[in-house]
Amino acid sequence: MLIPHRHLLLVVGLWLAGSFVAIWLPPALEIWQSAGLALLILGLGDAWSAIRLGNPIVLERKMAQVWPVGVEQTIRLRLMLRDGSDGWGSVRGQIYDRHPDDFAARTLPLAFKATPGEWVETAYHLQPDERGDHTFRPAHIRIDSPLRLWQTQHEVGDTETVRVFPNFARITQYALLATDNRLAQIGVLRRRRRGEGSDFDQLREYRRDDSPRHIDWKATARLRKPIVREFQDERDQQIVFLLDCGQRMRSRDDALSHFDHTLNAMLLLSYVALRQGDAVGFGTFAHADPRFFAPRKSLATVQMLLNATYDLQPTLHTPDYLAASDLLVRRLRKRSLVVLLTNLRDEDDSTLQPALAQLRRHHLMLVASLRETGLERLRHTSVGDFDEALGYAAAMDYALARQKQQARLRAQGISVLDTQAAQLPVALVNRYWDIKRSGLF
Repeated sequence: MLIPHRHLLLVVGLWLAGSFVAIWLPPALEIWQSAGLALLILGLGDAWSAIRLGNPIVLERKMAQVWPVGVEQTIRLRLMLRDGSDGWGSVRGQIYDRHPDDFAARTLPLAFKATPGEWVETAYHLQPDERGDHTFRPAHIRIDSPLRLWQTQHEVGDTETVRVFPNFARITQYALLATDNRLAQIGVLRRRRRGEGSDFDQLREYRRDDSPRHIDWKATARLRKPIVREFQDERDQQIVFLLDCGQRMRSRDDALSHFDHTLNAMLLLSYVALRQGDAVGFGTFAHADPRFFAPRKSLATVQMLLNATYDLQPTLHTPDYLAASDLLVRRLRKRSLVVLLTNLRDEDDSTLQPALAQLRRHHLMLVASLRETGLERLRHTSVGDFDEALGYAAAMDYALARQKQQARLRAQGISVLDTQAAQLPVALVNRYWDIKRSGLF
C-alpha cells in the first residue's frame, strides 16, 4: 500500500500556496508551473522506487510468554534488512505493532532506521488489563521512500499468543520480603509470639518472659536447668476459597476489576498458607461452568492455581450462595477454613444466611466483602446542592445497611473482612494470621 508521507503533503501545500503569488505576479507563473512539473516527476520517481523496494524488513518480538495482569510489560522489537538487500543502504520508517486491543500501549508508533547486516532493537510498553489468552498479530510497518515523499505499508512478524495470569508478581514480592523479614513494608503484620501455637516445635532454655505453664519438668530435671516447650502455629490444615464470579465482581476502581483483585488476593494467601504447611483449594460459582480444585499441598500448587484460574472471567449472573454451599459441602469432607470472596448486598440474605449456616456446621467461615471506592468518596464529599445531598444520603443508607448485615454475620460467629479491592490481598493475609494465632482453625 502506497501512502503519502507528511513531507509530500507539506511540499504540495507550499506549491498550492505559491499559486496565489503566481496569480498576482504573472512572471512567477512560469516558475510555479515548472516547480509543479518537477514535483510531479520527483513524486512519481520516488513512488516507483518505493514500490520497487518492496518490504526488505525482518521483524522479531522479544517478550515473556506469561504475564501478570495489571503489570506493565516491555515489548522489544528487533529489525534487520533481509538477505540480499545489501545494495539498498539504510531504510527508515515506523512500526505500528498490532497488540491485543484491550491492552494500553505507550510510545507507539516507533521510528526505526535499519542497516544491512545488523539487528536494530526498539521497544514499547504495554499494560495487560484482561486475563486469558491474547494474540499479537503481524505488525504494520511503514517504510519511507528514498526521498521520503511516500511510505509503503507492509505486514511483518508472526502471530504470537501470550497468557495473562493473575498478578503473581505480588507473590514474588512477598517471598523476597519474607526472606529478609521485611513484610511490614507491604503491610503484612507477622507477629509471632514466642512459645505460642498448638503444634510442638522444639525444646529450649527458659527465658524470663516465658510462661511457666510451658516448662517441661522432665527435661528440666534431666538437664538441671529450666527447659520450656516451644510451639508453632498448627500445620496440615485446609483453606478453601469460594470465589464469586458474578456480575458485581465486574466493577472497577482502577485498571483492574474487583474480580482480578480477588484472584490476586487468593493467590497471595495461597502462597502464604502453602509455605505454612496448609493445603489450599478453591471452588467457583455464579457462572455457567462452576469449577472445583481439591485442596492440596506443596508450592507447586501455586502454579496449578494459576493455570486453573487465569482464564476465569466475571459473568452477568447473580450469585446464588446456597447453590455454591451445596456444591462445596458435597465435595469437601475435612474441616476447613472457607473464605468466601464476594461483594455482599442486603438483598443476598435469602440465600446467604442458609448457605453460611450450612457451611458453618462443618467449617470455619471467613467472608471477605469488597467495598467500592466510588461510594467511599461519595460518603466523604461535602454537600453543595440538592443532587449532591441525595447522593450522600443514598451512600450513607447503603453503608448503614451493609454494616447491619455484617453485624448479623459476626453475631453468628462468622468472621467478616470488609475492605476495598486494592487492599484485599494484604488484609486477607493479615486476617489469616489472626485466625491461625487465635486457635480457632
